[in-house]
Amino acid sequence: MKIALYTKSNSTENFQHIISLIKVLEKNKIICEIDENLYQFISKNKGSKIDYLHTRKFIQLDKSFDYVIAVGGDGTFLRAAKEIADLNIPIIGINKGRLGFLASSNIENIDQIVKKLVNKDYKISERTIIEVEFDDRKKYALNEIAISRKNTTSLISIKTMIDNQYLNTYWADGLIISTPTGSTGYSLSCGGPIILPNAESLVFTPIAPHNLNARPLVVPDNQKIDLEISSREKECLLSADSEIFSISVKTKLSINKSKHKLQLVDTGDSDPLNTLREKLYWGKDKRTEQ
Repeated sequence: MKIALYTKSNSTENFQHIISLIKVLEKNKIICEIDENLYQFISKNKGSKIDYLHTRKFIQLDKSFDYVIAVGGDGTFLRAAKEIADLNIPIIGINKGRLGFLASSNIENIDQIVKKLVNKDYKISERTIIEVEFDDRKKYALNEIAISRKNTTSLISIKTMIDNQYLNTYWADGLIISTPTGSTGYSLSCGGPIILPNAESLVFTPIAPHNLNARPLVVPDNQKIDLEISSREKECLLSADSEIFSISVKTKLSINKSKHKLQLVDTGDSDPLNTLREKLYWGKDKRTEQ
């Protein structure tokens, strides 16, 4: 078995967790490969000595890897997921303490988690990925694709078409197109609804809309979305999860559900409903306590 390990390459707080994880993988005779930046960072720390038999550096992911483990928060998970692209490598997110929506397994349970990977005692949760095409480029997002104003306080207008049928023109600071996985992120902070991961839907969430009747909208995820932008400024911002681009306001955007999905490993540590209860303190009202 071969595993690719991702974490922040300059985070001293991750240091002991990473060393502990590598030792657990070694104990189970699992090949562990880490990126060069992380390798150099760990090697410079006193007492780390990366001389384990199965620990190596890798340049990029390929289909020879059985799993990807992302140690950190949801941001680290998203960066690792971006590297997987269409390789269909299962990924598991391990959190260092604070509860995450994506990195939901706890580092304290790493022995049990590795044992479940070895025994294939887990389920796979398939997560929708969306893609945006612009200027002969294509970018993927697990959480959301967002268009927003740049270097100005002026609104932008976003003409929105669904399957070649006109929907609306949003006058706003921007527009978020979110997957079910991303519905608990940027979209939620802008008033969007929470959607469970297995729902086959996308959410349109305007950012600070000028027309107050422009409310979040849930649409089927199998429809083509086309966007045309206009603004007083020459450029606006396009983001696909953690990647941000400056684009001309004359750029036409096409958004579709990707043919591939993210394979998220579910070891039973947490489920989406339990994560929502814990993260959002649902059911914590004294009137519901038994």
